[in-house]
Amino acid sequence: MDIRSFLISITFTLFSIQLWANDNAVILVYHHVSTSTPPVTSVSPDTFREHMSYLHKHHTVLPLQKVVESLQNKQPLPDKAVAITFDDGYQNIYDNAHPVMQEFKFPYTIFVNPPLIGKAHYQLDWEQVKEMTTQGVSFANHSNHHSHMLTRAANESEDSWLQRSTLDVQQAEQQLTEKLGYSLKYFAYPYGEFNNKLKNRLTELGYVSFAQHSGAIASYSDFSALPRFPAAGIYSNINTLKVKLNSLAMRVSNVSPDDPVIISAPQNLIFNVDDADLNSQQINCFQSNEVVPKKVIDKQIRLTLNPISTAGRHRINCTAPSKKYNSRYYWFSQPFFMATTDGKWID
Repeated sequence: MDIRSFLISITFTLFSIQLWANDNAVILVYHHVSTSTPPVTSVSPDTFREHMSYLHKHHTVLPLQKVVESLQNKQPLPDKAVAITFDDGYQNIYDNAHPVMQEFKFPYTIFVNPPLIGKAHYQLDWEQVKEMTTQGVSFANHSNHHSHMLTRAANESEDSWLQRSTLDVQQAEQQLTEKLGYSLKYFAYPYGEFNNKLKNRLTELGYVSFAQHSGAIASYSDFSALPRFPAAGIYSNINTLKVKLNSLAMRVSNVSPDDPVIISAPQNLIFNVDDADLNSQQINCFQSNEVVPKKVIDKQIRLTLNPISTAGRHRINCTAPSKKYNSRYYWFSQPFFMATTDGKWID
């Protein structure tokens, strides 16, 4: 290689690495902002203000729609871009979170169950929703009644279940459109639960869907199940949240098993990583806060899992340090969902 070709190659590599920081964003998900609601899904008003103050100083908070459309169209975002979301449309969002968001002039999105708005005492009402839409808040679809969408009725076929589930989403979207006059076609899975059949069907119908496993997002992410970092409960500590807010989306492919719903316990998780800004030997993966043994063969990562045998929601989190960006980590999370022996899903 002559010196000119070498310099062109180096310039292209550095340009690509620089772009990777702009082809990246983090989405946070909150539920309650209150001290009198379930701790696992709650953050106190004081802690929430601490989070927003940190974001104001160190990150660029953008509307969720701006983040999604920029990444889909491969348009660069500001470095350390963040979108803020809430699930479930609770009244305490209006009482405790919204004034803080107004103070910092932060846009955000609330995923709601339309039939519950104005009906349940703990939910927003439509007057509040319409008021908030004039103040930088967008509203999106969280299904009709926040049920476990993977639940099948007795003797219900897979095709019938899929038709019923997608109809639920479409009916909720229609109600939002009628009430608000717009449709984002963004859908947040209740409890973060989905399978390949459901997510692929919603993508065919034009939806961008959001889950609750961890990770940053990029143009190469799966827009049928975008990860979001939970920021409440045990995840509300600002020091650990800083690491997640600065994370980068790991480029993975050929994930196996690729469907998050499991019937028998998987023994392995296998995926490929192709990213010049990380060393695959430095990837560390965790299951229930324990390091998972791994084997690296070229670009393939093979994890030996502790068998998942308990019903509920599980995830394997993998991280690796960036070569270019000091103290920033690439992040990949694979969720797994297991029903009880009688086909029930756990709240």
